[in-house]
Amino acid sequence: MASPGLLTAQSVRIKQARRLATRAFRRKIGRFLVEGPQAVREALEHRELVLEVYAEPAVATRHRDLHDLAAAADVPWFEVDRAAIEALSETVTSQGVVAVCSLVTVPLGSTGKLIAAGVQVRDPGNVGTLIRTADAAGADAVVLSTESVDPHNPKAVRASVGSIFHVPVTTDVDIVEAVQTWRDQGLQVLAADGYGATDLDTCIDDGTLAKPTVWLFGNEAHGLPDGINAVVDHSVKVPIYGRAESLNLATAAAICLYASARAQRE
Repeated sequence: MASPGLLTAQSVRIKQARRLATRAFRRKIGRFLVEGPQAVREALEHRELVLEVYAEPAVATRHRDLHDLAAAADVPWFEVDRAAIEALSETVTSQGVVAVCSLVTVPLGSTGKLIAAGVQVRDPGNVGTLIRTADAAGADAVVLSTESVDPHNPKAVRASVGSIFHVPVTTDVDIVEAVQTWRDQGLQVLAADGYGATDLDTCIDDGTLAKPTVWLFGNEAHGLPDGINAVVDHSVKVPIYGRAESLNLATAAAICLYASARAQRE
């Protein structure tokens, strides 16, 4: 039985917030869920994005800084019972705190010297990891094409480990049209492709990676769609020195983005 004053899984607020697990409802009302102390902490650092926090009573003591950040930002803090927090959680064992935030995506615009673009990436874990990797490598933006998973998907948000609040993310982009926009802005466009005509070592050695760059990373199962290589500046493969058949998207993205980041910093 819930303690007096605690919101339950049957509360109207909890039922409404629970609907944010679906992309259609997220888009309709412009909100998404952020789960876990670390991600909620990152969200509260951008106080204008956080609309409300739901937490088990122990969280206010165990993570006092979260409660203080919410209070400083005048963000409503609702205490909930275990069933309510589990209703909002996508994990097997909830960490006891979930925030409701405004969507973070921005329009495609002037985007700097290093951009990571996911093309038809449909695994939310890969989208979140791409955002996290781009953030770690100092990329200026992450762009997701049409037919890519929503970065506000709960699994993508968790995989980003707070980085979704650090780097601008643009969604639903027509990549072919974007390539021309990027070229007009003075960026080269490189496609990460296991069968590319050139390799990453060559691009490092000949100075290619020192230029402002957009990297395109393809679908987990099928790679980049047909026709993309015809519109990019170079199709680049990561050399494999051992016997592995290929690299997954997250690993390839980390290698390529860090190679560009180092070349640009030098």
